[in-house]
Amino acid sequence: MSVFASLVEQLADLLRPLFGLSAAAAAIIAFTALVRLLVHPLSRAAARGQKARAALQPRVAELRRKHGKNPEKLQKAVMELHAEEKVSPLSGCLPSLLQLPAFFLLYHLFSSGSIGGEPNALLTHQLLDAPLGGRWADALADGGAFGGAGVVYIGLFAVVAVVAYFSYRLSRRMPEASAATAGAGVDPQVPGAAAMGGVMKVMPFMSFFTLVTVAVVPLAAALYVVTSTTWSVIERSVLYR
Repeated sequence: MSVFASLVEQLADLLRPLFGLSAAAAAIIAFTALVRLLVHPLSRAAARGQKARAALQPRVAELRRKHGKNPEKLQKAVMELHAEEKVSPLSGCLPSLLQLPAFFLLYHLFSSGSIGGEPNALLTHQLLDAPLGGRWADALADGGAFGGAGVVYIGLFAVVAVVAYFSYRLSRRMPEASAATAGAGVDPQVPGAAAMGGVMKVMPFMSFFTLVTVAVVPLAAALYVVTSTTWSVIERSVLYR
């Protein structure tokens, strides 16, 4: 953690001429963008996989008609079809899972009073009037919803609400997501597909859950979540068009 804290401090120093006292917040946004760039190849692969799964649905439906009375044979045939086409029903989960370590790292970094036995200097940084180590409850206790820190959170909530709205519309337009919602987009005979189907059903609402996350985690982690969620919506609008 001390190494990562040093990197954030150095990046903040580089950005300070442009962003002043909010340089550390800008550094976190830049760090988030870097993480998303590193994960982007997997996101592209997930998009290709989702399109491939949607294209396979007519063939899967044919297998259901052919082997519907023999579940074991149907499962084997569906697995062979996915293996032949090199399609995994769980590939779409990888980009999100690989981002979790970065989120938890930021969470712990800005929740710790000390790092390496020294006071955590990162907790002195702010986004406007809101400390990066503070939470929404702290902002409400210090000035209320419309105080200096409270206004920062209002801005974040507004961004999340707008992003969530566009994410919902985008998810409803994606053909496989619509099919999964109807119960036909992910074949139950594929191992792990039931879990994937559940994810697909709640995907249109996932961005709304970000509001809760932003309210309860340190502001630095909230910035990561908001930036990553915004990136996801823009990325999906390009990859799934």
